[in-house]
Amino acid sequence: MPDKPRVPPRWFIRIAWAVHRGIYRGSGGRLGLWGPKPGKWGAMRLTTRGRRSGVQRSVIVAYFEDGPDLVTIAMNGWGEGEPAWWLNLQADPAATVELPGGVRPVRAHAAAGAERERLWARWRELDADLDGYAARRTTPTTVVVLAPRPDQQAAT
Repeated sequence: MPDKPRVPPRWFIRIAWAVHRGIYRGSGGRLGLWGPKPGKWGAMRLTTRGRRSGVQRSVIVAYFEDGPDLVTIAMNGWGEGEPAWWLNLQADPAATVELPGGVRPVRAHAAAGAERERLWARWRELDADLDGYAARRTTPTTVVVLAPRPDQQAAT
């Protein structure tokens, strides 16, 4: 069993997320998003439709590119439970992502089997503590694949 790395208190994680969103909004979107680099993940803005409200909800998440797909993990700050954005995508897998190069429509699915193992291994290359963080949760961490929807136009 991997060692469980230290995770900051939940209140600190929530403040860090709020500050990140504030930097993004305060800069008019010029700061807060970045593309992945060799050995490093990027940050994108994911917009889903609320499963109960129907209102557009946005969150900034880490990702890497896998061919035309974008890959993220539904980690909820390594806390218990699924993040709201993943629950929203389960109800309606159509979403949009904003990357440093623009906005694109995507369709989400949970990676399973060999695909999940391959993508988890790629995440492990970007974060050596990945297995330790995942061990903090009682449920498996979902690997989420965001595939392009070329038949749709992105909302700008």
